[in-house]
Amino acid sequence: MRDVAAARVLSLLCQGNLAAAARLADTHQLPISQARVHLAGGDTSAALAVLEPWRRQVEAKGWADERLKVMILEAVALQAHGHRDDALQVLVDALTLAEPGGFVRSFIDEGMPMAELLSAASAHGRMPDSIGKLLAAFEVEKHKSRDQPAQPLIEPLSHRELEVLRLITEGLSNHEIGERLFLALDTVKGHNRKIFGKLQVQRRTEAVARARELGLS
Repeated sequence: MRDVAAARVLSLLCQGNLAAAARLADTHQLPISQARVHLAGGDTSAALAVLEPWRRQVEAKGWADERLKVMILEAVALQAHGHRDDALQVLVDALTLAEPGGFVRSFIDEGMPMAELLSAASAHGRMPDSIGKLLAAFEVEKHKSRDQPAQPLIEPLSHRELEVLRLITEGLSNHEIGERLFLALDTVKGHNRKIFGKLQVQRRTEAVARARELGLS
């Protein structure tokens, strides 16, 4: 259940639903998930305050897999907190721990913050073989994401919602959309909420980007 809850927290964070993610992480007492919520909210101090004691606990218990997860996220958090040197040291320690098992996905899943940190470590000449392999893996992932067709929406947009979305992508305001489609302002706002929910975005710029990704505009 803890693994399922942790995966659900990631999904909620991808949707921008920090409140629900925080509740789930707290309910199941998931330190790494709690730290992810803090990072998503921009509170790096709170994230580190959760990760540092949890790392000591898992080290004391000899949980190597959990220790690696903590160290990877701690490196990302330290980087975001502005502690570059500490972040690089924790990253190198994590790479040393991961090397015998050939772990790659744990690093790749952290996305661009990890890629940037690995590039910084590479520039300092740290563990060139391991870091070179990971950076190459990031490039492969990047090409995969470009080549994959956009996924269809779970809940398709209605004809009216598509009309509103296309006007949003043209840069029209809610008032202008209402005038164009002969809709009340509150009705336009209601359509916006439904559109954002189906696209899993929170703001207009994200909706425009998602619409283009899906070929809806």
